[in-house]
Amino acid sequence: MIITILIIAITAIVSVIAFGNHQLFRRMAFNAYDIKHFKNSYRFISYALVHADWIHLLVNMMVLYSFGRVVETYYAFYFGTKGYLYFILLYVGAAALSTLPSYGKHKDDYSYTAVGASGAVSAVLFASIVFFPLGKITIFPIPIGIPAILFGPLFLAYSAYMSKKNIDNVGHDVHFWGAVFGFVFTIVLKPALLTNLYLTLLSAF
Repeated sequence: MIITILIIAITAIVSVIAFGNHQLFRRMAFNAYDIKHFKNSYRFISYALVHADWIHLLVNMMVLYSFGRVVETYYAFYFGTKGYLYFILLYVGAAALSTLPSYGKHKDDYSYTAVGASGAVSAVLFASIVFFPLGKITIFPIPIGIPAILFGPLFLAYSAYMSKKNIDNVGHDVHFWGAVFGFVFTIVLKPALLTNLYLTLLSAF
């Protein structure tokens, strides 16, 4: 789980520094207008290293710690040392690709910015569903764990609905596409996992 710990450490350090450095915060935030007009493509990734506040940072890092250790371990089990590289690609790839829909929507809107590792973390969470579809996922404040295979569709439906409503300041598009990327990326790496997923669900129901 060394990669998970490193990602958490780097993200926490950069985020805490950015809390007290507004210029750094704005320089690293995702801003589609800035990417389009000033070619600052690094923002497709750098935004995942900064967070809006302590709660935002702690929630993302707690979820990453909980599921990242599992996914990283299973990637290493299936792919050997390449598994660590694949885990990095999972995280970084999700951070970048999950913002593409938002880029398309807001590339001419200078006021739109986004920060946080939620897209990448969603990818890690959904990668874990591939390995443990019957595992329980607990969402605060609901005290009862929800089977992962049910949580997945509910999460995607909620993210799609909230993205369409556009009534809050949360990057639901990023959550949705990060989750999809994490699931698909893991299946593409090891197609046999799709069969395992199917057989597990078949035996359970």
